[in-house]
Amino acid sequence: MVLSNLITALLIPPPSFEFTMGKKKAQQQQQAAAPGPEEAESSSAPAAEPRPPVDVVYCGVCDWPLEYCEFGSRFTKCKEWLQEENLELYNKYYSEDALAARLGTISLEAQSKLEQDTAKKEAKAEAKAEAEMKKKMASQVIIKRMERTKRKHVTVISGLDKFGIDLKKAAKQFASKFATGASVTKATAGATDDEIVVQGDVCDEVLEMIEEGVGILKGIPADNVEIVEEKKKKGGE
Repeated sequence: MVLSNLITALLIPPPSFEFTMGKKKAQQQQQAAAPGPEEAESSSAPAAEPRPPVDVVYCGVCDWPLEYCEFGSRFTKCKEWLQEENLELYNKYYSEDALAARLGTISLEAQSKLEQDTAKKEAKAEAKAEAEMKKKMASQVIIKRMERTKRKHVTVISGLDKFGIDLKKAAKQFASKFATGASVTKATAGATDDEIVVQGDVCDEVLEMIEEGVGILKGIPADNVEIVEEKKKKGGE
């Protein structure tokens, strides 16, 4: 019997070292993955309520949040706009009680200085806006029909940038409208402004788009737009 057990022990090899270590490692991973009592409690706790988004109202004059209008140069116009658009918010920010609460900690001298500084800023901004408007009204948009050959023309538009029009966006709009090529080119000889060159004779159509304020072509008075024609010079001239 003893001999039989000895033979059996010799024939059946013991578990290898790698097998034993692998088994221990698997047990450790299982223990690490199992949540502890504190983790189980925290996972069962209800999730925190999400905070609602902050509703920010922007001024229609300076495009800033209402709380920052007083730091701009068009404060008076901002207040006038808010009073017309939303009287409740106007009273919240600019009623006598609201102003008294905000200025209660400021001395009379500081209040007077603040009002003077605001008035100076507004006067300066209005003078600048008036000068820009005069300059804009004196500007001209020239739509030029240029002859390349007897049957081919291009339309050259200059002066749009004087009215705050992005030339690259305008060229893209013309190209899409007329299904043709349109690009911005540097000022040619005798010109001072960059130009938009549109393939084909579309002068009348461009004038109509400007008059109707299509797309980004807004804010250009019709009286400030002129169509001119430039024929190709003959070789002998």
